[in-house]
Amino acid sequence: MKDIFRPKFFSIIKEGYTRQQFTKDLFAGIIVGIVALPLAIAFAVASGVSPEKGIITAVIAGFIISLLGGSRVQIGGPTGAFIVIVFGIVSQYGVGGLLISTILAGIMLIAFGLLRLGALLKYIPHPLIVGFTSGIALIIFSTQIKDAFGLQTGQVPADFIGKWETYFHSFSSINYVAIIITVVTILISLFFNKITNKIPGSFVAIIFVTAAVAIFKLPVTTIETLFGEISGKITMEFPAIDWSNISYYFAPALTIALLGAIESLLSAVVADGMIGGNHRSNTELIAQGIANIVAPFFGGIPATGAIARTATNIKNGGRTPVAGMIHAVTLLLILLFFGKYAKLIPMSCLAGILILVSYNMSEWRSFRAILRGSAFDIIILLTTFILTVLVDLTVAIQIGIVLSAILFMKRMADNGQAILKEKDSQIIENYGYLPKEIEIYEISGPFFFGAAKHYSEVLKGHASSTKILIIRMRYVPFIDSTGIHNFKEAITTLKSSGKKIILSGVQPDVRKELDKARVAFLIGKANICDDFDDALAKAKDVLSKMESSQQ
Repeated sequence: MKDIFRPKFFSIIKEGYTRQQFTKDLFAGIIVGIVALPLAIAFAVASGVSPEKGIITAVIAGFIISLLGGSRVQIGGPTGAFIVIVFGIVSQYGVGGLLISTILAGIMLIAFGLLRLGALLKYIPHPLIVGFTSGIALIIFSTQIKDAFGLQTGQVPADFIGKWETYFHSFSSINYVAIIITVVTILISLFFNKITNKIPGSFVAIIFVTAAVAIFKLPVTTIETLFGEISGKITMEFPAIDWSNISYYFAPALTIALLGAIESLLSAVVADGMIGGNHRSNTELIAQGIANIVAPFFGGIPATGAIARTATNIKNGGRTPVAGMIHAVTLLLILLFFGKYAKLIPMSCLAGILILVSYNMSEWRSFRAILRGSAFDIIILLTTFILTVLVDLTVAIQIGIVLSAILFMKRMADNGQAILKEKDSQIIENYGYLPKEIEIYEISGPFFFGAAKHYSEVLKGHASSTKILIIRMRYVPFIDSTGIHNFKEAITTLKSSGKKIILSGVQPDVRKELDKARVAFLIGKANICDDFDDALAKAKDVLSKMESSQQ
């Protein structure tokens, strides 16, 4: 357990923590807290829950992720990637269902870490990540059209096409004040950093726009219009669990867990590149899990590592988890002393912030680059993107992973087939004339179920004039149970026709599997050689004995 769960915070404290670093972490933490405020509110509202739940999540989960996480600089909290899945869960199961799903997701994340799946999750294909990230970005953008234009639509359908049909039928109710607020918010958020990088543009936009709306009493929808008073307190609550319906929450919980794991580890990898460090992936997953178990008891929503806030932390001098904890404390103080004023924020202002978030999430450059690549990557990208937008994020991730695995196996199988079909002509150059009774085949690549059938068919169908078959296996890194089954079947068929089999260059791990399956007994231990020289000498010796016995 000690090897799996080693929080960076405690390692850094043991190494020695200086006053100079605390000053840098304090400054970075306050800045990140200010950056996180408008995002936490916007993500919560877009997810269909009250604004304070976003801040509470950033406070509780953010503090735990920094305290127990495996990264020096990771900032945790609610993120845009969760908006779609959280909104869907709230719509279908209510806030209580969301809390249960989040707790289950936390348990799954801890299990991922304990099973050491941190490194494995890094191998999820890039086209799949870009596909569902771009799909989420498009959905977030589509959910903000109503507030950005101030449309009077009533209940907006959950599905993507239904949303846009409703919008087109409601454009006669456009509120031009809302459009102006949206545009002003976007412009301030984009260009305020030209004045100073110390204060985020989105924070300035909220303060400026909210003050203007309150002073001039502009006719736009605000948070108070939709949610009423905003609580400035954090209280503990226990979600009521209907155990008879617990099975309904496993699918959304798995989606939250996978999405949270992928995003947090991606953020940690990006942070490593910025500071030249190395995060502890399994520790990070366990910390994310604990955060997602604890936060719902205070009314929180799903949380994970946030790439933009983590990058802001690094750029402002944060180098230890202390900065992340200070970010959480900063948000707590804002919630306690200024939370009641959040009700005055216009919805069109939040829409402007989320439109920018969706643009930054869209990864359109990566999307375009993948479309210029291989057909396999394009299939994964477009399938995941279309399913995310038109069907469901859970389905998109599940089918995307399965499709990626199938296409990978096909690639590996095709690669193995091409090599297996070629007789090694270099052998003749290096070793001179080979008797026609000796045939040489080389299997290259994993001998797994995707290619096993083809391998066995080629082996069983080789030239009838061959008396001895040397099978080179130096480039076979592993063999699975299907491969062993088909290999034994091919060897039995070849032996029944009077042919001798000699294996060459079998790697230790593969040899162990062959010994367990008694393949060595079937072939004869003496016929499994360490290298090709021994195998060729053995084949010539066997051929000589066969010819002598026939005379």
